[in-house]
Amino acid sequence: MKKYVVALEPKQRAELEALTTRGRASARRLKRALILLAAADGDPDEAIAAKMRVHANTVQRIRQRFVEESLDVALSERPRPGKARKLAGPQEAFVIALACTDAPEGRQTWTMQLLADRLVELDLVESICDETVRRTLKRGTSSPGSAKSGASPR
Repeated sequence: MKKYVVALEPKQRAELEALTTRGRASARRLKRALILLAAADGDPDEAIAAKMRVHANTVQRIRQRFVEESLDVALSERPRPGKARKLAGPQEAFVIALACTDAPEGRQTWTMQLLADRLVELDLVESICDETVRRTLKRGTSSPGSAKSGASPR
């Protein structure tokens, strides 16, 4: 006998069916909804897993989250671990703007290390490495040389 039996109330079933027919949900959320509908119909985990192209453990975890927590939790992503960004929003914009300014005296261009050092000087961050600055500029698609390239924006 299954430890986590999915028993949907009529309102929950209607919500899941609407979610699967609307086509406005993320692929993961949609897949979880289909798994819960199949589990409520009494399909075995292995059959659901094969049909949905997921592992049987995934089906079991979704069942468990539904039974122990709620429908919304079972459909949603859990926060992923990871360190918070050192630069966010206005700080990223500042880095991009700073990179577009004239380089410090005695330099032709800004280097990633010079930008990192300037951010620390200005007390925007306590410490930051040049690789973080590089990723920030890449994410912001900053390219100070692109305006000088002569390419016309079409």
